Amino acid sequence: MINVVDVTHHYGVKPVLRHVNLQVHGGEVVALMGPNGMGKSTLMAVMAGVMSPISGYVEIDGFRRRSSEQAELAIRKQVVYLPAGAWLPGGVTPREWLLGVGRIYEIDEERLMDHVDRLLELFDLRKQSDEVVAALSAGQKKKLALCGALVTEAPIMLLDEPFSGGLDPSGIMALKRVLQRHSRGDRFTIVMATPVPELVEELADRVAIIRDGQIVAYDTIDGLRRLTNTSGKLDAIYERLISPDTPGKIDRYFADQEPRR
Repeated sequence: MINVVDVTHHYGVKPVLRHVNLQVHGGEVVALMGPNGMGKSTLMAVMAGVMSPISGYVEIDGFRRRSSEQAELAIRKQVVYLPAGAWLPGGVTPREWLLGVGRIYEIDEERLMDHVDRLLELFDLRKQSDEVVAALSAGQKKKLALCGALVTEAPIMLLDEPFSGGLDPSGIMALKRVLQRHSRGDRFTIVMATPVPELVEELADRVAIIRDGQIVAYDTIDGLRRLTNTSGKLDAIYERLISPDTPGKIDRYFADQEPRR
């Protein structure tokens, strides 16, 4: 369904992605994890077609990104991309925004109206549905951005940090339940970048660990346990792969510290 082939990308002279290869099968939920600044968001943007890699390419459902206007249009009809800092227009209402997004994806009007109402209720935005977006709090704007991705009903979802941005516990629970339902069967394919191991364990079929612009491991959680010879949860696996010296750093931080009087 999604095939990332030998993708390399630079910002100026700084390499951000280096010969990245990644294959996501239809119906899978794949999580990207890694330290800040290691290329997760760049990889998501390249997969979404927002950025063109220096070398390599991305194929989605057999179409190569940016290879032609026809191929790109075919991809965009079935893909939704939600960046971590999604833009929202301040001068319209949440309802107007969601209806506009749904119409771009050619959702049937009656179905769209119903879906918008259900999303506003699910994410506790019904009272704010006819206020302007600029009046919403940061957390409410994050919820609205998530609603904008979900209202498209796109079968391929690229979600960068969907659980961050001030999302409250009820919003986290709502999104988690929606993604869990979407993960059943093979209708939806989801790639998400998130640093929260507990959410990844609950949602992901496979996990890609990124370090220094390269994928250092890509497997199921059980496969990652075998790779690292670790029997614990994902946070222990991640520590073994990315930060094996963290316990030592913590010990050194507290070493010889005397309590202040």
